[in-house]
Amino acid sequence: MELIRRIWRYLGKYGLRGIWAYSSRTHNYNLWLRIEAKRIERLLMAASEDIARFQYNPVISIVMPVRNTDLTYLKRSISSVCNQVYPYWELCIVNDGSDKWEVTEVLESFRAKDKRIKVVNLPQSKGIVGATNAALSIATGEFIGFLDHDDELAPHALLQVVRCLNKQPELDVIYSDEDRIIGDRRCEPFFKPDWSPDLMLSMNYIGHFLVIRRKLIEKLGGLRPEAEGSQDYDLVLRVTEKTNRIAHIPEILYHWRITPGSVTNRPESKARAFEAAQKALASALERRRIQGQVVQIGEGRYRIKYIVQGTPRISIIIPTKDKAHLLQRCVATIQERSSYKNYELIIVDNHSKDQATMDYLTFIQQRGICKVISFSEPFNYAKINNFAVQQAEGEYLVFLNNDTEVISPDWLEELLSYAQQKRIGAVGAKLLFPNNTIQHAGVIIGLGGVAGHAFYSLPASDPGYMGLADVTRNCAAVTGACMMLRRIVFEEVGGFDEELDVAYNDVDLCLRIIQHGCYIVWTPHAVLYHHESASRGYYQPERNIRYFCEKWRDFLDRGDPFYNPNLALDRTDFMVKV
Repeated sequence: MELIRRIWRYLGKYGLRGIWAYSSRTHNYNLWLRIEAKRIERLLMAASEDIARFQYNPVISIVMPVRNTDLTYLKRSISSVCNQVYPYWELCIVNDGSDKWEVTEVLESFRAKDKRIKVVNLPQSKGIVGATNAALSIATGEFIGFLDHDDELAPHALLQVVRCLNKQPELDVIYSDEDRIIGDRRCEPFFKPDWSPDLMLSMNYIGHFLVIRRKLIEKLGGLRPEAEGSQDYDLVLRVTEKTNRIAHIPEILYHWRITPGSVTNRPESKARAFEAAQKALASALERRRIQGQVVQIGEGRYRIKYIVQGTPRISIIIPTKDKAHLLQRCVATIQERSSYKNYELIIVDNHSKDQATMDYLTFIQQRGICKVISFSEPFNYAKINNFAVQQAEGEYLVFLNNDTEVISPDWLEELLSYAQQKRIGAVGAKLLFPNNTIQHAGVIIGLGGVAGHAFYSLPASDPGYMGLADVTRNCAAVTGACMMLRRIVFEEVGGFDEELDVAYNDVDLCLRIIQHGCYIVWTPHAVLYHHESASRGYYQPERNIRYFCEKWRDFLDRGDPFYNPNLALDRTDFMVKV
């Protein structure tokens, strides 16, 4: 028991920085900002010594298209570059045919003060793509950073980028967290996950601050005019098709200003941007030779409906013990509501004694509804499923709890459309409690101690923090209550670890799949009810916690890459629902 207490204290320490996680309540973010300000102050004081120790000091070219910008905001934006503690930068500004002569005057005054500032004045407006490409043409730095003309960089932004590059000089793409400025107030922080390719296909979560190796941008020909309105999204999609050397800095280095005239506040501009983003995603699918349809499901949120290839056999494995009413409802909804028909049901009976259950198992087996097999050893969830897989015929496996019931008819097609992709190792569904609150929307390692569910108990219709409960995204793990994967992946990683007889066997399986080089995906578009732990109750043995934490000590030390360290890990805190 003392070991468990030490583990919990350790995980609490890991989550300490996340106690002041994002909340819709402004005062929580203000408190986080005050704590963060002290850390940044210490960082800035030590900046000169840190830079002197750097082995690698690349020049970063900041590109900024400008057109008729509010002068106050323009000055603040340029000053935020001039105030960088890292000195090796250049600011490439293109004045995109501004009508206001004062804009030219401000730009010239800054250029006169600092030789690192370059200014090009275009006689006529070329639009944001044309102006940005013009800025790229005068950039000489090894890396390109993107800054809008009324936004601001944190004073340590470039320092942290170069610190990252000194640790990993091979990186091609670096991005950071960001927040917004409304008036003089900082708000709406976006604490992002590490590189998540499926989230990127759902929304442009990378946003700002974005730094890309210049040669890579040049190789791609810069920004594409046909992507105007969502040119940044299009660029990231194209860049990340050419490299996987991508890093995320979990710090707010960029402040996005929201003004009455900004795209965010103009419905017609937003509509054009969303349409351009949809086209950018469609182009990405075409380049990647992936069949699918891009559907807008919200503002800046998209669903890709991948086309299932063929009709492969799916083995649905359901362990059970007594409580016939649960199993009967589960089997009935699979039969009655599933539009995909090429599946087999394998019911694994583990010591059922209730006569009603025994009668039902006999009935469904005699009718050919499913295959019933008996597992006569003591309960061990991992062992039961490994045993069932040996008798399964399917190319794809679904591990399903007997206390689930199907809601969306195309749940199997949705899961299969992801499981068929070679880069994806396992995919999980959106599971709801009967009261239509979320039971499972992906697993976060470290949440609530060892691992917990994102958006737990949030209303099913709530989009969640930054809309992440509404979109397909990558996770460290998904629950074995409803998980699909290719049989070959299951076999290559060695199936479930039978030492984890009750708890965390599904999480362990997913982490080994990640080690194997595949991603885990959670989709909100395959929906089932889950009467959580209705079959055997909710129990997490101490031996499972100890074994899991010892086995995955390094992963726990590093933290869940798909959950930002600035967010709370305390399951009891209302702020964890992100």
